[in-house]
Amino acid sequence: MSPATVVTGIGITAPNGLGTRHYWDATRTGRSAIAPATRFDPTGYPAQLAGEITDFTAEDHLPGPLLAQTDRVTRLALLAADWAFADAGITPSTLDAYAMGVVTASSSGGFEFGQNELRALWSKGSRHVSAYQAFAWFYAVNTGQISIRHGMKGPSGVVVSDQAGGLDALAQARRHIRKGTPLVLSGGLDASLCPWGWVAQLASERLSTSRDPHRAYLPFDAAAHGHVPGEGGALLLLEDADAARDRGAHVYGEIAGYGATFDPAPTSGRPPTLRRAIELALDDARTAPADIDVVFADAAALPELDRIETRALTDVFGAHAVPVTAPKTMIGRLNSGAAPLDVAAALLALRDGLIPPTVNVTPDPSHPIDLVTEARPAALRTALVLARGHGGFNSALVVRAADPGRHDAPADPREGRT
Repeated sequence: MSPATVVTGIGITAPNGLGTRHYWDATRTGRSAIAPATRFDPTGYPAQLAGEITDFTAEDHLPGPLLAQTDRVTRLALLAADWAFADAGITPSTLDAYAMGVVTASSSGGFEFGQNELRALWSKGSRHVSAYQAFAWFYAVNTGQISIRHGMKGPSGVVVSDQAGGLDALAQARRHIRKGTPLVLSGGLDASLCPWGWVAQLASERLSTSRDPHRAYLPFDAAAHGHVPGEGGALLLLEDADAARDRGAHVYGEIAGYGATFDPAPTSGRPPTLRRAIELALDDARTAPADIDVVFADAAALPELDRIETRALTDVFGAHAVPVTAPKTMIGRLNSGAAPLDVAAALLALRDGLIPPTVNVTPDPSHPIDLVTEARPAALRTALVLARGHGGFNSALVVRAADPGRHDAPADPREGRT
């Protein structure tokens, strides 16, 4: 059997909470951060609501030289990485550089940085374009900047598969650990709430055009009509379970199973494959459907996509057989950052025995699922997290609670566990 991979640190930058404690306090109590976009003027665009991170000042967290060469998403990623290490009680500079890897997911890279440099090119000329544009826009920039900042020279990479990418990155990190790398930082973030990024997202024709923050993102609701975009995400510190135990680490839980599929073309006549992704993840985790205590849904909030997800869940688990939640209704869909944030929420839910709510939604009876719309105490041991990316990506991840006999390390005073 392959060695177990466990999560020992969490770093979160989310619209409803900067840091794990603030995010979880808001999420378990159902506090939404969806509001009119302020990072640019949305007037004139059909969609105008967003899940923005409003309490982040990069200068408070990062050294000046990094600011000139980084996009907002990379600054958020660097902060999340710092917090994940602190939460895990790890100082990277004390470890073997080749024993530490980084695998992140990104859908857009540094969109805002790229937009600013293109504006400078068009309005002022090439002499006014930053040399940092060469990499600040790139999908892999978060992996690169994190590895440089912390001296991490082990296996690294980036995954680009839209909303599913965050789970795919965690699975890739688990593969590296199984091959012998003791520690891998993984997850995903996105932050493209700028005119260029906004237009790119509008092109998907999946954004909600509602002006009411309470009725804009409504998965599994009869009024579902698209999602609200957001920014941020989460990075998780993954370790070999034996190594984590040997150093007396706090363990949130285990990355127990993973499955991924790709849907056939809509014109093929063949069915979607989300169900198969779920079954693969359960098989990988050696877990029966009856052992799943809660599902964190992808929650596309488009009628046909919601029906596909409902059908997959009922085919695997049965009607109303397992609690289903979508806390992303409080913050929007964060592209590559969404699924790692759901994994973090799942681990915190397992720890506290509390299923966070799906806010603002009135469950449509045509979806025979047990949708949790108010925080629900529950005995939780195992959770399933789902994510689907635009174009046909499906990913599923099973997380299992930590052994009750684990040895907990004290939380770092700067940012830690609640």
